[in-house]
Parts: sequence; structure tokens; C-alpha cells
Amino acid sequence: MPRYELALIVKVMQRPETAAVLKRTVEALMERGAVVRSLENLGERSLPYKISKHKERHRRGGYFLIDLEAPPTIVTTMMDHLGRDIDVIRRAFIKHHLPKTEECSGIIPVNYNDKLVAKK
Repeated sequence: MPRYELALIVKVMQRPETAAVLKRTVEALMERGAVVRSLENLGERSLPYKISKHKERHRRGGYFLIDLEAPPTIVTTMMDHLGRDIDVIRRAFIKHHLPKTEECSGIIPVNYNDKLVAKK
């Protein structure tokens, strides 16, 4: 399964309400077959510009990152689901490309006779 990072900006709320939003989001991810690796709180910040969402204007928001592994079909369904959530201001999925690891084939022998013979 590909690795994704879900970036969320949620509206400013008290800690229990924010925890409920994150719990709802993580449960929705897991119901759709995702494996959540980590949840990172980046804190509350001022938004770069005023954002109107669900008939409210937001100037501040709570920033969160969720690291997950999920099938590619989850992206569109979760974007729709989070778009309808009244506590989520912005959402974005970022795909992480895993580096390919190459196996070492061992030491390749060098033909020293070719190296020692002078080229004329």
C-alpha cells in the first residue's frame, strides 16, 4: 500500500472537541482500510489568509499531520468525507514515494592484467 500524509487544518476548539474531530477522522480512515502510523500536532496558528468554510470565517486553525498507509482509492472518498465535516477547514493528501533499496551484489572482481598492460 502507498504511504500518504494527511494534512488537516481544523477550526479552533477546546481540547475535547479537537480530540473528537481527530478521533472521527482516524476512525473513518481505518474503516476504509488505512493503517495509521502517527498523528502529529503542529499547534494552533494564524491562517495565512481568512478562510470561509461552512458559513464561518476562520482566522486561526489547528494544524495536524496524519501519517498513514492506505489503498489509492481512499483519497477521493476521504476528501469527500472531510469536505463535509464542519470542523475541518482544509485537508490535503500528500503521497510519499518510498526510496527503492538496491541489494548489494557483492564485490565485483577486477581484472588486474588489463589494468597493468600499458595501452599503446
